[in-house]
Amino acid sequence: MTLKHPDARQPRTGALPVDPLFDLEGEEIPKHRLGPHELPAGVAYELIHDELMLDGNARMNLATFVTTWMEPEARTLMAETVDKNMIDKDEYPQTAELEMRCVNILADLWHAPDQVAATGCSTTGSSEAAMLGGLALLRRWRQRRTAAGRPTDRPNLVMGINVQVCWEKFAAYWDVEMRLVPMEGDRLHLGAAEAVALCDEHTIGVVAILGSTFDGSYEPVAEICAALDDLQARTGIDVPVHVDGASGGFVAPFLDPDLVWDFRLPRVASINTSGHKYGLVYPGVGWIVWRDASCLPEELIFWVNYLGDDMPTFALNFSRPGAQVVAQYYNFLRLGVEGYRKVQQYARDVATRLAGQIEELGPFELLTRGDELPVFAFTLTAGVESFSVFDVSAALRERGWQVPAYTFPKNREDIAALRVVVKRGFSHDMADLLVEDLTRALHHLESQTAPHRSAGASFHH
Repeated sequence: MTLKHPDARQPRTGALPVDPLFDLEGEEIPKHRLGPHELPAGVAYELIHDELMLDGNARMNLATFVTTWMEPEARTLMAETVDKNMIDKDEYPQTAELEMRCVNILADLWHAPDQVAATGCSTTGSSEAAMLGGLALLRRWRQRRTAAGRPTDRPNLVMGINVQVCWEKFAAYWDVEMRLVPMEGDRLHLGAAEAVALCDEHTIGVVAILGSTFDGSYEPVAEICAALDDLQARTGIDVPVHVDGASGGFVAPFLDPDLVWDFRLPRVASINTSGHKYGLVYPGVGWIVWRDASCLPEELIFWVNYLGDDMPTFALNFSRPGAQVVAQYYNFLRLGVEGYRKVQQYARDVATRLAGQIEELGPFELLTRGDELPVFAFTLTAGVESFSVFDVSAALRERGWQVPAYTFPKNREDIAALRVVVKRGFSHDMADLLVEDLTRALHHLESQTAPHRSAGASFHH
């Protein structure tokens, strides 16, 4: 079966008429099959370049968490190393060394008890890293159950319903029951009591998210761990925690150093993060770090005799470029603790100021304020019925802004919200431009739906 984009049209028989400037008049280049002959490099480049102009401006994409700006020196390093295959550690030993240095840096940043004993690796993104963390939880649970002579056929994983889709994939691919805690009232992510209520002897772990994609809020990792400590004291059931720090793993250590969420909590067995989000690297690179080697079952590590040396590997992918790992190390070397703190603090300052400006417009109510992740979500106030958040999103897209509108999951499907992700490269000046365009969009929407009223009657400048 071939997977197709929802907008795919059939049959796909179109061709690209060639611009006369290319000196190939009269020719047509097929879009969906190989052409009969080669093209000049410049022609191929220009045809693709022109089509890509239809894409959105990445710097105006406030939907994505993914990095859209890096320093020129980092881009140069990536260009110089894009041809290096990360798996060829014998051929590219220094790239492999930089990967291990990054793991050591993250282990130290996340307070691993022994930086040297902590183990981890790079991945193509935090989704792969999360799956590796889940696999380790599953195998450790099976080992414990087998050693105790108990069945291993009904594993489950407890998490909030706000988890990223990679956890649904993990559960489906490895036949693990997802036990999802729904949202209730003002609780829009996983709570400690709710997590523990779903745990039993078949629970391989609890996933706590440091930075929900729905609203940017942190889940209470320390409270969840304390509740699981109490569960073990009462029942003997020992449930480890995996922290999905896809975004927060690169924010909390610098902006919230007193927040205890990482390996300072003995129950936290593993943490994943996304280097291409607030790690400030172009996609795609993720990281997974385990507290120590005992948290990663040795049976999951494969030793491969490849191109001249035995190499350990634990990943869902094999070949991948080393450029993103090199870029991650560049950021670590270039920014240090203070540099990362400045970058993330600026993003949080932009987010909280922008959230306040949007709140002052009148028809919006903030769900979060950008004071955890530099991300905030907002809804229309109860009195606004003439247009929806989806209308606002569409109106902003006309000016190039990509601000997603979406509904929340069970049991808060009644919430329809807009979300803004602030990241490196989005400045206070750009935020002011967004507010200006949002104000114009509101005037336009009101004038369309209620022409008999003053266009600014329900919101303020």
